[in-house]
This record gives sequence, structure tokens and C-alpha cells, in this order.
Amino acid sequence: MQPVTVIGAGLAGCEAAWQLAQRGIPVRLHEMKPNKKTPAHHSTDFAELVCSNSLRSDQLENAVGLLKEELRRSGSLILSCADETRVQAGGALAVDREGFSAAVTRRIKGHPLITVVVGEVTEIPAEGEVIIATGPLTSDALSDAIAGLFPENKYLNFYDAAAPLVSFDSIDMDSAWFASRYDRGTPDYINCPMTEQEYDAFWTQLVSAQEAEVHGFEDAGVFEGCMPVEVMARRGRQTLCYGPLKPVGLKDPKTDKEPFAVVQLRRDNAQGSIYNIVGFQTHLKWPEQKRVFSMIPALKNAQFVRYGVMHRNTFLDSPRLLDRYYRVRGNERICFAGQITGVEGYVESTASGFVAAVELAHRLLERAPVDFPQQTALGALALYVSDTSVTQFQPMNINFGLIPPLGYRVKGKRNKNAELSARALQALEGLDIRAAVEGEI
Repeated sequence: MQPVTVIGAGLAGCEAAWQLAQRGIPVRLHEMKPNKKTPAHHSTDFAELVCSNSLRSDQLENAVGLLKEELRRSGSLILSCADETRVQAGGALAVDREGFSAAVTRRIKGHPLITVVVGEVTEIPAEGEVIIATGPLTSDALSDAIAGLFPENKYLNFYDAAAPLVSFDSIDMDSAWFASRYDRGTPDYINCPMTEQEYDAFWTQLVSAQEAEVHGFEDAGVFEGCMPVEVMARRGRQTLCYGPLKPVGLKDPKTDKEPFAVVQLRRDNAQGSIYNIVGFQTHLKWPEQKRVFSMIPALKNAQFVRYGVMHRNTFLDSPRLLDRYYRVRGNERICFAGQITGVEGYVESTASGFVAAVELAHRLLERAPVDFPQQTALGALALYVSDTSVTQFQPMNINFGLIPPLGYRVKGKRNKNAELSARALQALEGLDIRAAVEGEI
């Protein structure tokens, strides 16, 4: 059998390659690292997490928690490696960033049916099955080639930002404490309180701080789900207090009261030596990040092991271009997967790679297609991306709004969401996805 070409060894590409190989289909996985990197990449390993080490909620009352559970039950490589390298983060699934990427890389390189080809791909192969999973930072040459597939349509762009990382040893724990919001789960976050006066001084400097030069950037182009903290702050003095700095459910043990504002830090590696400033995606100049963020009392002496960065994301107008299997309409040998399709988030990217690969495998093996129903998170996301009735397409995280309602009343939002998740997992079980996998490696 001719190998399937998978371009890009991010989360979507690795998931797609794994699912194909697990079904007995040979894969040539192309990755331009380490020969060439984007500004957001630092590691040479596959499936690098560049924005956060958190895969978000792991609870079934949350849509992304449901999506993760569907992937787990379906034999996802990414979820297997995430569970293997997880670090404590309350009700969220967070991972040791480097350990996670190393685990994915090891599994991919160790699979006998996956051949890794190092080097930049500048053209779409003229023959054979192809999955393009080059992510939001597709190289210019390949981006031009993709644009050539759709001469009557336009690429869309938005900007994405990564938060700074600080060393644990440099955090002033006399001015902070460990706790999870509402004391749920284990106390995994470091909470850095601010008085109203401290917050006002911080906010004043933040909204006037110098930004790094990013060609073509403007606030209107920032995607709401990963908005730079300085852009959010400009929307009003207390906007941050209802967003990443909200104090609700966090009582300072020194006062037994909720502070005016709280900056949370989340563990970024298993050793707990590095912490991520939650919600502080930014494109401020690096000296400005040091100056302004050090105004947070607990971070007055913070050592920044990585500053925040700003980069361009690129995605397709997928409802006009892709079907529910992430295939190009009218040119079905070519599939896309990952954030380039307009799914937003690490787990959603993984899901798109999973669905694209499962459908391609079934087609090559002359099996009936797997139509994930809209009642499942996997199906709801794929159907949103391919919904031709969507007129102004924007990147989307999975959410229960994409899933059909129950049709009966359930008291309480969490109870309703739990019912939606139970229905989804029952529908998934009927598809028997794991049974199609030819063994585990």
C-alpha cells in the first residue's frame, strides 16, 4: 500500500499518523524541525506545546473534558501521552511540557509503519493521500501552495500569543499561596494577590506599555480565546478582574477574604520548577514584560525563563472548503487537520487529526465511513468546521452549544452538561472505534 503523506508533526499530525499506522497503513510524516523553526518553537521534539501546558478542564461537565474522554476511549496517542506526563492542576489536565513532547516523539519514531522525513515541504504532493497538519504557523512556501488550491477563496488570519514562564525559586511565596479555585481538587495554583491600589498601578502601566512590532497587527484581529493581556486591559479598568485576574473563590489565608485581584500561576513542568502566568499571553516588548509584570507583588523578583511571544495564526475558510471528514471538497485525497482548519485549542486540533485519519483509513481499507454524530464532541466539532450555513467563520473551541440539546429539562447547568456527556459517550460506544485499531504499540 502506498504510504499516506502527513505534513507536520504537531498534535494533529502526530495523532493522524498514529491512527493510520495503528490501522496498518504506512505513513511518511514530514516535519521541518530541527532544520527550520517558527518564532514560537523552541524544542526539536514533536507535538510541542507553545502557548500553555494546560489541556484545560478534565471534567465531563465541561465540553473539552468530554472531548478528551472521547479521544481517550478511542485510543488517542496524544491523550495517552498527556495522561502519562500529567502534572497536578486541580480539575484541569496539565502536562510536563517537555516530557509530553518527548513521549509523543518516542512513540511516533518507534512505530514500524511511520517513517519520519525531516525537512520543509514547499509543495503539496501531486499524487497520493495527503493530510496537511502544519498548524497555525504554516511556512510561507507551503502557505502559497495551499492558497493555490483555492484560487477563489482567501486564507484567514488571526494573531495568537503565548504567556511568560517564571522560575518557582524566584516567586515571593510570602506574598502568595497555593490553592485551587473554591478549593477544588489539590492546591495546584500559586495565587498572587493584589490590593486595589497595587492593581491600579499595574493596570496603568500595562495599558501604556510598549508592544513589540508585529507586522499587520491590530487589536481587532486578536482571537478572543487567546487575547493578549494588554489588549484585554484596554477594554476597561476592571476587565481583567472579570477575566484572568478574577479573585472569585480564592480567599487569601492571611486575611480570609478575597483580594481585589489575583494573578494565578500554573505549574509548567513535573518538577514544579517553572510556572506559567495564567492568562498573560502578550506581545509586549521583553523589557516591558519584565518591568510591568514585576509590579505584581509576588513577582517583584521574578526570573523570566521565557518571555511571552506574539505570532500569526492562519486558518482556512473551512465551511466553504472542507467536508465533515476534513477533506477538501472536490479533491478528497487532500485533508487538513489542526488549527489550520479553524478548530481552536490543543485538544480540538488533536480531535481533527483523529477524525481525518480514521475516515481516511476506513476509505483506504474499503470500510464504511465513521460518521461521528453531532451528539458527540468529535462529531459536533467536525460538523461546525464544515457547516456551509456559517457565513462569518471564526476559530472555535469545542462547547456544548455545538451539541444538540437533550430534548428534556434537567435542573442545573452542570447536571445538564453531565447528561449531554453521558449521551455522547454512549453514542461513541456504539461506533466501536477502538475495535478497528490493529493492536496497540
